[in-house]
Order: sequence, then structure tokens, then C-alpha cells
Amino acid sequence: MPQFPGYPRDPKRFEVRPGIAMSYLDEGPRDGEVVVALHGNPSWSYYWRTLVAGLTDPAGGKQYRVIVPDHVGMGLSDKPDDYLASSPRYDYTLQSRVDDLEALLRHAGVDDGTPVTLAVHDWGGMIGFGWALKHAAQVKRLVILNTAAFPMPADKAMPWQIALGRDYFVGELVIRTFNAFSAGASWLGVERKMPADVRRAYVAPYDSWKNRISTIRFMQDIPLSPKDEAWPLLEAAGKALPSFADRPAFIGWGLKDFVFDHHFLERFRADLPQAEVHAFEDAGHYVLEDRHEVLVPAIRRFLDANPPNSD
Repeated sequence: MPQFPGYPRDPKRFEVRPGIAMSYLDEGPRDGEVVVALHGNPSWSYYWRTLVAGLTDPAGGKQYRVIVPDHVGMGLSDKPDDYLASSPRYDYTLQSRVDDLEALLRHAGVDDGTPVTLAVHDWGGMIGFGWALKHAAQVKRLVILNTAAFPMPADKAMPWQIALGRDYFVGELVIRTFNAFSAGASWLGVERKMPADVRRAYVAPYDSWKNRISTIRFMQDIPLSPKDEAWPLLEAAGKALPSFADRPAFIGWGLKDFVFDHHFLERFRADLPQAEVHAFEDAGHYVLEDRHEVLVPAIRRFLDANPPNSD
């Protein structure tokens, strides 16, 4: 396996569905407090590498157990097709992602009685809060970075770059032929230019038409109305979000994000009014890339100060 700067050397693999393997990180002590970190599109578990290092470094104090999957079709996970005749075949839907997460956590020994901290970014918010609909009692803390767990705010217009991929075949052609979404995000998703080797790591898993299937299927699955397949799950997550207001929550936000902008941040602030909020005028969508030197220590302090059994 190629080595990526700052990324653990030995990701694990799990057959999440027959013939389909999911790659994931499981770092830190097995008896540590569990942090489940969920990436979005078009990134992969690499996005969380600085937080993984910060929470598992013995020199930093208490070590956490950090579990970070690569969603099927993303990162180092398998990238099956979704044609009806394909074998193995995968449905690239929000419900599939939630089911995969549930299967992975069972495999990792994170049972219904295990306290969990959910750390989410981008589509990770929809996946994580979709999983939390059935596992709310397990969720003891929240770490929320430029994401959503509810339908598009009424005042927010769909960016044309996302609409192109979601609604038009020409968008799929551009994304799958030229890796336009992943490559573009590595430039436009940050305010501080990524080092070349880090940028290469972000785009490396998406090196062919076949391997870019999930970057476009995620876009095509964006639920905007009740006619979209993922709508009921996202709507239910949005309705449930205020019920998490009694849990410690940390919000880190890059205000230069042209998708998950201040409209989304305001909704999280309203539904989680006690959250600790760190918003950055000089950070974009990949807020951990722009401000990890600030965010990682702040997240560790937040977790240390709010153990799962605290009131």
C-alpha cells in the first residue's frame, strides 16, 4: 500500500458486505473512550489524520480509541459498481452508508452499551446522525465540522458546482473522466494551500473512471425534496437533532465554505445552543486542513473536560 504523509501505516479491512471490503482506521487503546470520525465526499479517512494523531499520542495525555472508516467506494475501501448485473454490487445511498457504519462498529466490538463520540464532516454528518437515530443513547459527545444533519436551509441556494454533478450527466462525465470534484476540492476546499504531497494523498484513491464512482454517486444522492430516496432519513435526523442539545458538543467551522456555509452553522447553533463554537474567517470546507493546529488541541481539551459519564 502506498504511504501517505501523516497517515497510519496499517489500516484494517472488514468485509462489510459479501465480496465488499471496507478499509478503516482503529487507532489507540482498545479500552479507550471511542471516537467515531466520519468523512464526507470527496475526501476519505485521510481527512482525520491530524485528529487521530492528536487523540492517540501517548505524550498528549489520555489516549482515545479513534475509529475512522473509508465509506465504500471511497479512500482505500473497495469501489464496486452499482449496475444491476454487477457482482458484487453496491447501492450508493445514504441508507447503505448508515448500515455499513452499524456493521463496522459491531465488528469492532462497539456494542449498544459502548459510549461513543461522533465526529462528523460533510456527508459524515448525515451518515452519523442517521446512525444515531437508532443509537442516540450511545452518543455522549459531538464534534461537528462543516457538515449537515438536516435538509438544505431554506435561505441557502444549491451551488452550481454541486448541481452540475447531481443533476446533469455532463457533470458525471467531467467528474469521472477528469477527477474534477476531488481534484477541485483539494484546491478550493482550503484557504491555506495544501502541500503537494498532501494534495496528492487526497486525490490518490480516485485514479480512474471506475474508482470515481462514489464521488459522483454521493452527489446524486443529495436529498433536496421528498421525492429523493435519502430524504426520509435526512428529515428524521433533522427533527432529532435538537434532542442532542443535552450532550456536550464542539463545533469547528470554516466560514469560507461555499457549500456548508453560515446557514448550516446557524442551524447547528440554534439546535445545539450549548455547543462550544470555533468559527474561522480564514478557513474553508476542509477546516481541519486549514486550522488543525488550533482545532486538534481544542477538541482534545473538549473531550478531556467532558468525559462520557459526566452530567
